[in-house]
Amino acid sequence: MANDKNSSGIPGYTATPEQAAAYDLQPHLINMLLTEPFFAELMRGVTKIRDEKMPTAGVCVRDGELYLYYGPTFMAALNADEHYGVLKHEAYHLIFQHCTSRRLEPHKVANWAGDLAINSLIPENELPRCGLRPGRALDLSAIPTDHPSRKEWEELSDLIKSFPLNESMEWYFAELMKSQAAQSLLNNPGDGEGQIGIGDMDSHDGWGEMTEEERQVAQAKVKEALGKAVKQCDRNGQWGTVSAPMRETLRKMIEDSIDWRKVLQNFVGTSQRLNKSSTIRRINRKYPYIHPGTQRSHTAHVGVFVDMSGSVGDEDLERIYGVLGGLAKKVTFTFAPFDYTVDEANIFEWKKGQKKPPVRFRSGGTSFIAVNEYVKKHRSLFDGVIICTDGEAEDPGPSPVRRCWVLVPGTKLLFPTPPGDIVVTMDKVKQKAQAA
Repeated sequence: MANDKNSSGIPGYTATPEQAAAYDLQPHLINMLLTEPFFAELMRGVTKIRDEKMPTAGVCVRDGELYLYYGPTFMAALNADEHYGVLKHEAYHLIFQHCTSRRLEPHKVANWAGDLAINSLIPENELPRCGLRPGRALDLSAIPTDHPSRKEWEELSDLIKSFPLNESMEWYFAELMKSQAAQSLLNNPGDGEGQIGIGDMDSHDGWGEMTEEERQVAQAKVKEALGKAVKQCDRNGQWGTVSAPMRETLRKMIEDSIDWRKVLQNFVGTSQRLNKSSTIRRINRKYPYIHPGTQRSHTAHVGVFVDMSGSVGDEDLERIYGVLGGLAKKVTFTFAPFDYTVDEANIFEWKKGQKKPPVRFRSGGTSFIAVNEYVKKHRSLFDGVIICTDGEAEDPGPSPVRRCWVLVPGTKLLFPTPPGDIVVTMDKVKQKAQAA
């Protein structure tokens, strides 16, 4: 890539010196915080470094720290949507650990393949024209029609345009390696490696250049940042444009670090409401000795609905009671059995510190809709809802309050995770939760 600080080397993406000098990344990061909270949270743990000689942008891991280097001449030429695309692109490189894994060879083809896989996940309008995307032809405006490599680039462009979206990096790599055009470009460094602007949306310099020990440290650092971002978005129920399937993938990537006890504790803790009451024992700061002060306390009003349908076996029901016994050590909650209806006659308050024997109240079919309708009808009673189940029923739709699904081992919801919901699966042996 070019190192001329007055040019990015990317056709159509070179700002004027005045624009580059005035460029500020921070406003774009703030906008992303408002509209793309997952990516914004992930990038919070990345050190951003402005580099006048950087032709585009790129992430790397050095000394156990995550870095984003960006060239102002390139970044200042992007529109608002393209800023999102570039930042998401770099975030995905970290998520999929492209910069910490052992590099495939030839690495130029591996770079193309990695970008094709990542850019399948990003809306086309957010990708600069220089970026590779399956189903989209390459921007060949930088290559004269009489250039010796023009034919090979056109063949490669047609191949990439024929690729389907959402395949893996390995799939794209294998297909590219079959291409005679790609092989020809690789065998001529002057046309392949040195051709600026063709597929060069970002820089992959320095990737894979680390010892095994450094790689392990770097991967742990990336996973830590990813874990924080996933948990924060699950707690807030705000993911931006991250699709439900991708949320599932991200949760699975950090599942060995998630414990169901911590998930439930976090869920209960963030479902608290603030209670206020007057007391003469506190001095009113605004009107001292005239009006009583205010005493504040935080309480969590959580409803736990337990699936007692015929598909939930006695062993699973005992396991659910064990989970709730652990939860009762921390907080008082409302216990409500259900099958195809909510068993209102057997709802009770499970007080903090109590132990309850595993009792089955129902054994019919299952309806999550019945639970959702009950919660809607008694909306003022609950700040959050936990549903313990095997997941075998229809989608109840959005919940009026925060909702957490606790699934017995070996089961899953039969429908996509509703937006904002948290799903964890109990591990049969280790008693850990795996993100669904």
